[in-house]
Amino acid sequence: MNQIKGHIVDVVRREIFDGELVIENGLIADVKRCDLPAGEKRWPYIMPGFIDGHVHIESSMMVPHKFAHIAVSHGTIGVIADPHEIGNVLGVEGVDYMIRSGRKARFNFCFGAPSCVPAVGGDVETCGKVIDVKDTQALMAREDIGFLAEMMNYVGVLAGNKEVMAKIKAAQRNGKPVDGHAPGLTGQERYKYAAAGITTDHECSTMEEGRSCINAGMKVIIREGSAAKDYQLLSPLIAESPNMVMFCTDDCHPDDFVRGHINLIVKRALADGYDLWDVLQAACVNAQKHYNRNWGLLQAGDPATFITVDGITPHFRVESTVIRGEEVFNYNALLPPHDSDNINEPEDNHFPNFFVASPITKDDIVMDIKSGDTVHVIHASDGSLVTEHEVVNLTGNPLFDSQYPWPEVQKIVVYNRYDASAKPIVGLVRGFNIREGAIAGSVAHDCHNIVAIGSNDDYLVKAINRIVEMHGGQVVVTPKEVLDIPLPIAGLMAPMDGHEIAFRTLCIQEKVKEIGCQMKSPFITMAFMCLPVIPHIKITDRHLMDSSTFTAIY
Repeated sequence: MNQIKGHIVDVVRREIFDGELVIENGLIADVKRCDLPAGEKRWPYIMPGFIDGHVHIESSMMVPHKFAHIAVSHGTIGVIADPHEIGNVLGVEGVDYMIRSGRKARFNFCFGAPSCVPAVGGDVETCGKVIDVKDTQALMAREDIGFLAEMMNYVGVLAGNKEVMAKIKAAQRNGKPVDGHAPGLTGQERYKYAAAGITTDHECSTMEEGRSCINAGMKVIIREGSAAKDYQLLSPLIAESPNMVMFCTDDCHPDDFVRGHINLIVKRALADGYDLWDVLQAACVNAQKHYNRNWGLLQAGDPATFITVDGITPHFRVESTVIRGEEVFNYNALLPPHDSDNINEPEDNHFPNFFVASPITKDDIVMDIKSGDTVHVIHASDGSLVTEHEVVNLTGNPLFDSQYPWPEVQKIVVYNRYDASAKPIVGLVRGFNIREGAIAGSVAHDCHNIVAIGSNDDYLVKAINRIVEMHGGQVVVTPKEVLDIPLPIAGLMAPMDGHEIAFRTLCIQEKVKEIGCQMKSPFITMAFMCLPVIPHIKITDRHLMDSSTFTAIY
């Protein structure tokens, strides 16, 4: 590609003009203003590409270079990626795998160093590896690491924890930003958190939190992911503080990802009447500036990275994506995946994993409960990561004859996959309404042990043992069949094409509906049953946890 004409959307000068980009050696050599011949053809709008300001690529179940092939079809030209999920399984080895995979695609990846691996640790839960201060210091000194990823231990930040502060200082010494993660933090605590060196937060879910962040000097990354959706409440910040806002998907699952990405947030913001330039500032510009990236803003000397769209209305369609002068997506043509600029990068056919769990039997998941006992039930709700904590004085066995109809209360099992001698932890959950069957997976935030929910022990054992057999994946067991998706890469990702993963995900979710669970995203909801930093009650491979007081129930 040497030149391209169209309506140039200049986000720096905030104007649209007819012109031509002159491209040489992957760079924009010149931006010329010129008249476009009327009636010759429909000229495209040429604009900077979109950037996801915070994403866990692992949640797409795709390896980075496969993720990139889907992303460019939505006009995304780069992502700020936190490899926290694979970090909990494989440590620094997992971070390195993601970087190697990303180098195979002509795309812009900015990978961070996970700051909280494990997220909790100690006696609360078991992960595969630890990324300690020494590891973090080494990572922050590397050129292929762009930032310190979300500092979830905000309690440690506020308390001045020595290890936490050492990680933050390692980033600061290397001139790299520090991402935050502090849901609900406002007032003086928010100022103290920001003063420690935290520069962003994607966990804001109210305007009070968002404004508190911005007042403290932190950028708000508005999240619209598969499970957590905050755009509706936070979108006024686009108009209030356009220079302090970015967009992200955080956890974008395959069936959602193939349908759209940041382009969907942009369309929604335009439909809601927000100013075009403010929206593009959040979608295209702020992440580049904040993370010190030069991925292209259609200025002379910039990388020739941009997208073309058929209009700038809320109904625009991405027609093509160009990365460093090479067209990597065209709506009207089937293009082969473009190799990255790292043409000497060796092929990586190794599927790294950490999975030593053994098959279980029904005896391993027995619950000795009877009339008169007091039990704690996790009450899950579709579309929410927050669970209700129900304390029930039994009038019978809740799995068969309690005050709830029998499908309401079911077993949830978490099984440590990193210790061959470990035994499962069993709890009670309601809200999934599985009539006859079970679901299980090795995606279980954040340590990614095996988690399963089922209507009886036979189905549960069958589902868990299939995960063990595959060394990771997702499975649904029905009275007639077993349907699964193998995830051999860290138990989180598959080496398949993104569309195939999405199709198989949709198939397995339809099968889950057949056994009674009508949740939109049952595997996502189940995965978050294991995250003890989110209230009010969760279950890990070691304990049933009261997440409000952060104490073990058993």
